[in-house]
Amino acid sequence: MTSIDPDAGAFQHRRNVVFNADDFGFSPEVNAGIIHGHREGILGATTLMANGAAFEDAVRLAKETPTLDVGCHLVLIQGRSVETGKALPQSWGELLRAIVSAKLDVAAELNAQVARIVAAGLHPIHLDSHKHSHVHPIVFREVLKVARRHGLIYLRLPFDDGWAPGAPANRIYRRRLAKAGLRATNHFVGFRLTGAMDEARMAAALKSLSPGTTEFMCHPGYLGPDPPGFPTRLKDSRLRELEALTSPRVARAIEERKILVTNYRTLREWET
Repeated sequence: MTSIDPDAGAFQHRRNVVFNADDFGFSPEVNAGIIHGHREGILGATTLMANGAAFEDAVRLAKETPTLDVGCHLVLIQGRSVETGKALPQSWGELLRAIVSAKLDVAAELNAQVARIVAAGLHPIHLDSHKHSHVHPIVFREVLKVARRHGLIYLRLPFDDGWAPGAPANRIYRRRLAKAGLRATNHFVGFRLTGAMDEARMAAALKSLSPGTTEFMCHPGYLGPDPPGFPTRLKDSRLRELEALTSPRVARAIEERKILVTNYRTLREWET
């Protein structure tokens, strides 16, 4: 991974980016791609699916790669429940119906997932969610509680800067984060680029970054079959994103813009 600038003053005043990969634990192929993007590229962080088909493989790789900052990728859509072993809702619509009918105990499931990751010997300080399910107000409320309970610090606000439909929600959720004593990056990139990210788009996005700290969401990985219960539209795009994360062109864009590539652990050090 690109080295982190040790100068605290530079950290506070430059454009700082956390490249964070979703879906660690999804499959062995995705796990291998994430590790490659970290070791050979600019990927500094990832978030782990406690109910992922390749959870144990991801935990092993995380322990072999201590410089990779591993957080929690909370899953309420797809796969099986960590709490009950039953199938989770397969879509946003099913999730909404399960919440309204109280067929899904959101708090218990989220706590079980974070607890499994912690019990595996990992020490997450950041979290996000599969399919961005935590933008639902009820889920968001429970995510704040589980974060405080388990000592997590950073939560993703998953709407891109400059995207008008997401701006009101980001403002509301940022206030709730502050009230709960939690944090988010100043900016976020990747929501609208999901499935379309490549070297050119990543380089262009980096050239338009605002000052402050940005989470750059990505979904790298090698190609492989979808695990049972986890159908996904992200196929070849995972490989394109992995290529972008290890691309000399993207590295040049980072150097030209004097961008500081970092992770959540380092954010915690400078923000405390």
